Amino acid sequence: MDLHRFLDQTGGVLALVSLTATVVWGLIATDRLVLGPRSRLLAQAVHRATAVGALGFLFVHVGVKVTEAHASAGAALLPFSSGVRGRDGLIALGSLAGHLMVLAAATGAGRSAFAGRGSAAHRWRALHGCAYAAWCAALLHGLNAGRAPARWVTLCYALCLAAVAGALLLRLALARLAQGRRVPEHRIRGRRRRPEEAVAVAPQPVREAPVPYAGTDLARPRAAHGAPGRHR
Repeated sequence: MDLHRFLDQTGGVLALVSLTATVVWGLIATDRLVLGPRSRLLAQAVHRATAVGALGFLFVHVGVKVTEAHASAGAALLPFSSGVRGRDGLIALGSLAGHLMVLAAATGAGRSAFAGRGSAAHRWRALHGCAYAAWCAALLHGLNAGRAPARWVTLCYALCLAAVAGALLLRLALARLAQGRRVPEHRIRGRRRRPEEAVAVAPQPVREAPVPYAGTDLARPRAAHGAPGRHR
């Protein structure tokens, strides 16, 4: 089997597997309950590496299919330009998946420009979340477009589906656990507080000293000098 034929038969599968790994590691990298800072950085590095691999296999897959006239260049560049039904619609799904993958990769590369900027961060998450839609479109495209998939291809697609579903369920479970988790009070008391965490002590009210001989004439202030006193 030469390289051209190998890429023709496996390029799309490798692109989907790489995209699946990208989605899974992206979900793993968002965890803050189990992973520490270094582990999250490692997961983000793997996430970026698999994304680069997915884009590479995508370009190879599109190039091979256009070269062999399995799809036109217009259908590959413009989704649904050749039709929306049958095989043309399935090819359009693959083209749409490719565009969404490129959009998700571009937003991932420019993440620092949106981080910590309020509404811009929400828009970034929405754009970067296109990777999920790309994965779904690529899965439908790979299973139905072209020749009937071999058993090992179907197995790879099933494993991809199970991996993304498992990672998504685990992420949702950890997010719910993190929301309901509270730091025990004895841990807060036992650790040394930082200066910024110090609680200001409320000043105690000053008590006035008792007046001696209260209720007698001695407790009353004397009249000022020159003021008229009482007549005896």
